[in-house]
Amino acid sequence: MSKQNDAKAHPGRVDLVRGQETGLLIPAHRDALQAGGAAFLTRAFQAFGSLPATNSVRRIIRCERVAGGSTGDKLFLSVEYQHPQPGLHRDLFVKFSRDFQDPIRDNRGKYEMESEVRLAAISRLPAFPIKVPHAYFADYHPESKTGLLITEQIGFGADGIEPHRAKCLDHELADPLKYYRAIIKALARIAAAHRSGRLSPEVEKRFPYDAAAAAAETPVPYDERQLQDLVKQYAEFAARCPRLLPPSLGTPEFIAKFDREAVQFLRHQATIKRFLQSNCELIALCHWNAQIDNAWFWHDSAGELQCGLMDWGHVGQMNVAFALWGSLSGGQQSMWDGHLGELLTAFTEELQRHGGPRIGVPELTLHLQLYIAMMGLSYFVASPSRILAGVPEAATASGPLDPIFLRNDRARNNLHILSVFLSLWLNHDFGAVLERLLQRAS
Repeated sequence: MSKQNDAKAHPGRVDLVRGQETGLLIPAHRDALQAGGAAFLTRAFQAFGSLPATNSVRRIIRCERVAGGSTGDKLFLSVEYQHPQPGLHRDLFVKFSRDFQDPIRDNRGKYEMESEVRLAAISRLPAFPIKVPHAYFADYHPESKTGLLITEQIGFGADGIEPHRAKCLDHELADPLKYYRAIIKALARIAAAHRSGRLSPEVEKRFPYDAAAAAAETPVPYDERQLQDLVKQYAEFAARCPRLLPPSLGTPEFIAKFDREAVQFLRHQATIKRFLQSNCELIALCHWNAQIDNAWFWHDSAGELQCGLMDWGHVGQMNVAFALWGSLSGGQQSMWDGHLGELLTAFTEELQRHGGPRIGVPELTLHLQLYIAMMGLSYFVASPSRILAGVPEAATASGPLDPIFLRNDRARNNLHILSVFLSLWLNHDFGAVLERLLQRAS
């Protein structure tokens, strides 16, 4: 294909950009990476400090596109080194911030890698407390939102590592709770390493925190009329697809309660968001989306399940409640109903054990409840349209676990998290939670 025809096929495509961190010209897509070949990988790995000047990448022996994921183009890459060494991974994972063949994925994902690149540098610090994929190269061009991340490839299902676990399919696991317990403890250790100063000054330099700016981020993007229209659309969805949701979430009483209280949360969102940034002991470096599918698991020598975390888009300093929802939202409702207190206690104990602050479970629960309400109103209240767009025949499904939802991850995940969000709204009485906050703030 000529360059002219190629540009028509992929409008807006760029081949190379100048990386902000290393100053190297970095490839923006698979073709450009293959054109750079082993010579580029050698320069990149040496510039990033992952390969000594006395060694080089001899050749690329595999370059295979990876399907799936919501952001960026991805590859499995296997290389051969001039001098193989212990700990030098031959099987690598490549992630581009851009996907020029899919405008939706391209626009959704190109903003996320900037924070992942900054995390890659911090993850190499000796004090970084958990396992992450070993970074071989990471750089980003902010003006074009174009970046490249190369890490070790996690060998799911081999060498003691468990198979990859999909999000919102915990019913397939014999004991899903142990996986979330491992993730929660990993999140606590990251937060503790930051709050104790073991990752300073790198966190403050690479992830500066501004409470006022953080409180202004991601507002509920609807006015009162629009929000009530979405609640009405949810009511129609619940009536049309009654087998997809718990019966209690489709009653007229709950719909009226949700409609009334959602407007109150919208009216007081500025107060809520300021409160969620008000306790500095709850603000720490965290993984924003530590779902079970963004982790890998193995058992240590004592037989305890351990995990590493990957896919660090949107990483930064945040209220730890944000990270907890990001992890637990894909869990089963039975886990929320029967084990939330246990998991929050495990988080607070692990945080303190590793040098972080002492946080009370009731205070953490309040922050978690308020954040779930705001996230649900910001995004998941509009889930019915996404579910029906992905699975138009959803009304014919036998229930939320019907195999037709396996065809569309986005629809399945939206259905699951919508159900969790609204069940928590009902069971935790989010309207009363807001009233207590307003009384506390007055």
